[in-house]
Amino acid sequence: MNVFDIVGPIMIGPSSSHTAGAARIGKMAALLMKEPIAKAEILLHGSFAKTYRGHGTDKALVGGILKMNPWDTRIRESLALARQRGMEVIFKTGEIENAHPNTARITLTGIHGQTAELTGSSVGGGNIVVTEIDGMEVYFTGQNPTLIVLHQDIPGVIAQVTTFVSKQRANICNFRLNRKEKGGLAIMSIEMDNPFAESLLSQIETLPYIIHTILLRVE
Repeated sequence: MNVFDIVGPIMIGPSSSHTAGAARIGKMAALLMKEPIAKAEILLHGSFAKTYRGHGTDKALVGGILKMNPWDTRIRESLALARQRGMEVIFKTGEIENAHPNTARITLTGIHGQTAELTGSSVGGGNIVVTEIDGMEVYFTGQNPTLIVLHQDIPGVIAQVTTFVSKQRANICNFRLNRKEKGGLAIMSIEMDNPFAESLLSQIETLPYIIHTILLRVE
């Protein structure tokens, strides 16, 4: 345990789990989008579902979707700011199987039709864990630069991506692969100790069997 775990993050209150963590989940979802967001549908589970209005979780999630950091005072006005930008926001409550009590599933739709879905949990002290992207299992915290690669499950794909990363002198600190079925779609998440240039994503996408890449980092 370090001092940050005891004291907690710099944030807009009242709760690191219900506001700081929620803002980070929202921002992580927003980073998946490559066009302005027209609509956000947010499914709240467990404690989030029971207390989201009273604890300001709704404002924090939307603030994050607007790419605000947890300490941004504009979070208090995020719902109104979203309306001003023409963003439709829909909150629902329900159960997410095997989910942490503080979990939200965010589905975003862009102005040109792009969609992205992210499930994330606020696990205490403002920390988060992302467990699902676009219906596929992942597991990362967002504390390190994280490269997300959607690809075909073909032998050699992992090696070519990790070799490319190593050539950029990025040290991999965590790697996870999930797939729906053998030979089908798969998703790898690569957490790195040091920064990785977003401009390199287009080069990765030229590699065989790579479908889509995203670089995620929440402050």
